[in-house]
Amino acid sequence: MGEQYGPAGVSVPDSRLAAEATELVRDTTGDLIYDHSRRVYFFGSLLGRARRLDFDPELLYVAALFHDVGLGEPFHDSGRRFEVDSAEEARRFLEARRVPEDAVRRVWTAIALHTTPGIPEFMEPEAALVTAGVEYDVLGLAYDQIDAADREAVVAMHPRPAFKQRILRAFADGVEPKPETTFGNVKADVLAHYDPHFRRGDFVRAVLESPWPE
Repeated sequence: MGEQYGPAGVSVPDSRLAAEATELVRDTTGDLIYDHSRRVYFFGSLLGRARRLDFDPELLYVAALFHDVGLGEPFHDSGRRFEVDSAEEARRFLEARRVPEDAVRRVWTAIALHTTPGIPEFMEPEAALVTAGVEYDVLGLAYDQIDAADREAVVAMHPRPAFKQRILRAFADGVEPKPETTFGNVKADVLAHYDPHFRRGDFVRAVLESPWPE
């Protein structure tokens, strides 16, 4: 049996892997990221049931927990997108515990693509549902696909005080030291809002100013 709480019978997997992931992420992130990540798991699970997707709860849980760890200060000078840093941390965690390669790949992909809309929904269920859980918690997409009572139960377990402003600030803090990693993705909107000196990369200019002759 999993943890004896959760909306509509959704529980955290009762495994050593899940317990160690919980401990690691709880110890290395603040309440904002931890509570958000747990909500992503619960919301993703509820959406998966509603959409009749056959997903692995343990893999979904690990992917949800790790999906934003790359926003943390240890990764500010990595030069990589925070999604990749998050995915690599999950990979290291899973490989150290001898998790099968295919499972590692599924978790890595789910995390790496969670801010790339329009693609994960057509991939494996874990990738689809990490993105769906993130979009639900951050953007309120498909808001009515989860019953109000279940939504309230999740938020009661993992509250979201001033979440909109706090998560945007966390996004900005996580990518501001490496603004080049926002080219072509949604975090450029965040830096444009918070950093008056930020200048977006321009794909058209990149094409026109490439070294290729016409």
